[in-house]
Amino acid sequence: MTHTHIEPELAQLLVLEETRQRDRIRLIASENYASRAVREACSSVLMNKYSEGYPGARFYEGQQIADRVERLAVERAKSLFGAEHANVQPYSGSPANLAVYAAFLKPGDTILAMDLSDGGHLTHGSKASVTGKWFHSVHYRLDPSTGLLNYEGIAALARLHRPKLLLCGHSAWPRIPDFAAFRRIADEVGALLWVDMAHFAGLVAGGMHPNPVPVADVVTTTTHKTLRGPRGGMILCKERHAAALDRAVFPGLQGGPHDNVTAAIAQALFEASQTDFARYASQVVENASRLAAGLARRGFELVTGGTENHLVLVDLRKTGLDGKSTAEALDVAGIVANANKIPWDDRPAAKPSGLRLGTAAVTSRGMGPQEMDRIAEWIGDVVESGLDPVVLTKVREESTALAQSFPVP
Repeated sequence: MTHTHIEPELAQLLVLEETRQRDRIRLIASENYASRAVREACSSVLMNKYSEGYPGARFYEGQQIADRVERLAVERAKSLFGAEHANVQPYSGSPANLAVYAAFLKPGDTILAMDLSDGGHLTHGSKASVTGKWFHSVHYRLDPSTGLLNYEGIAALARLHRPKLLLCGHSAWPRIPDFAAFRRIADEVGALLWVDMAHFAGLVAGGMHPNPVPVADVVTTTTHKTLRGPRGGMILCKERHAAALDRAVFPGLQGGPHDNVTAAIAQALFEASQTDFARYASQVVENASRLAAGLARRGFELVTGGTENHLVLVDLRKTGLDGKSTAEALDVAGIVANANKIPWDDRPAAKPSGLRLGTAAVTSRGMGPQEMDRIAEWIGDVVESGLDPVVLTKVREESTALAQSFPVP
């Protein structure tokens, strides 16, 4: 094998993507910048390894180092989040979620979760997902006037439908759920409480968000997003559920784990345990709040009126624009965001009424409140212009200059 360099066509594409990530203001709430150490671990020689099974019980030999790496990641996950058990093998958040279903449910069993249109996730029983086809999914909605959770309404649905799993978690909701309230509802109806903290796990690690792990029966998360690790997943649970969940991951859903990603998770968890990560998490939340305030000053309506976490959800209905056209225009202007449904949205998912913004990635580059003010002004200029190409070009020049002044980690 003589290939020591990436072939030119692919190499050029990778350079273009590196340039894009450097020169754009990235406000995708699920994206971030992993450290060089995380990236090096992910591209390590463990990529060449295959490790079906779990440490000490593998189906292939030669696992002396791979076992130690996985044990290291597991112990760091348990320590960081206060978990009794951790599984770091899921390939990402969606496979981790599927493992929860596989561990606890049979086809046709009932789950109760947040509606996708109100900020839930595809794997929370959406009809577009196999989770909505294999299981009886009941969804709670947000209050249409406030965008907040109605716990009495959730309790009423739980009493009516008696779900086996009560799911608390969201991918586009800018508030902090009351985990204790969900616990009480789950206990009342005899359901297991599952929290999907994929979006806010880094805020939990950094002390800026309540930790659901001591309260819930099982918690799933990605290892990227606010946690700033590689593309992977984890399951954290009570010890009494460990065997069922481990079997659901392997051999239930997966073969061998990606050992190189496991190493990168171990590195990311180490970084998340350091004091500077707590400062980072605090800045993420402060930046989101500042961005929300700047947008409100420009007359934008925000779902729930603001934010308590890393994301801001903008309601564009009064602007006459849809979220997809606005996101595409902002991309041209050098600001990368995504269209998103808002609670009780009457527009289709392909052209929804909302715009989702997140501050995790820009905070990793060192941006702070002043930069959030400028970004809010640029978004305001783009929208108020009616997506005028002249304005997009002007904002592109200014936003690119700002992005280039903050080094990529």
